[in-house]
Amino acid sequence: MLFDPKKLLIIAGPCSLENERVCRAVAQQLVKIGRAHRGIQFIFKGSFDKANRTSLAGARGTGLDAGLKLLALIRRDYGFPILTDVHETAQVPAVAAVCDVIQIPAFLSRQTDLLLAAAKTGRVVNVKKGQFLSPQEMVYVTGKLREGKAKEIWQTERGTTFGYQNLVVDMRSFAIMQRNGYPTIFDATHSVQLPGAAGGKSGGQREFVPPLAKAALAAGADGLFIETHPDPAKAISDGPNMIPLNELPALLAACLAVWKTVRG
Repeated sequence: MLFDPKKLLIIAGPCSLENERVCRAVAQQLVKIGRAHRGIQFIFKGSFDKANRTSLAGARGTGLDAGLKLLALIRRDYGFPILTDVHETAQVPAVAAVCDVIQIPAFLSRQTDLLLAAAKTGRVVNVKKGQFLSPQEMVYVTGKLREGKAKEIWQTERGTTFGYQNLVVDMRSFAIMQRNGYPTIFDATHSVQLPGAAGGKSGGQREFVPPLAKAALAAGADGLFIETHPDPAKAISDGPNMIPLNELPALLAACLAVWKTVRG
């Protein structure tokens, strides 16, 4: 198993892979934090394609080939297991050849063919709960992966649609989803998104990431998904909800303290 129950699982990286400079800056910070806090298990994440942009004007990222080269570079030079998301079954074999974890985006969490294609790769599959799903319904999503013979399954809460252009997090979700028997992660940065609320793109409220992240761990979450960037204001996607890279050490130290307290 890749998941280590004795460590706080942190999936961290930029929203879009963007370029080598951004990826290396984030990876170097994660190395420093890991040296200071041995109780954290890091997975480096980054997307090669932001396929669900609000408008056609939204930047989509590096593309598959360039993105996988960047992820392979980070894996080679920094030693982190790596994660990226897939949007089509045709992308799965190439991603599985490079990545340790294949992620199913929230909007695609009920796409049976995509789930089964990821399951049969032998890689870890992390599936995000759709914004339109109740936590109770995730038993059917993880059930598809289990029946598809997935080697290891993770599930991620990322907020639920609440009216227009807003998300809320039900802290009961972690206890409910854990009944499925798989590690349960909280996507702390996408959960503070304001979808489509910034004039053709999504807004966000990053100030709520720390309290929600700590609350999720107190409620029993096994890990956190946190997007971070050296300069979120210049990021090509999700800048308003990403954590500035220089603020990440203090945030993770506080989160680790909560996780340790809850687990005795």
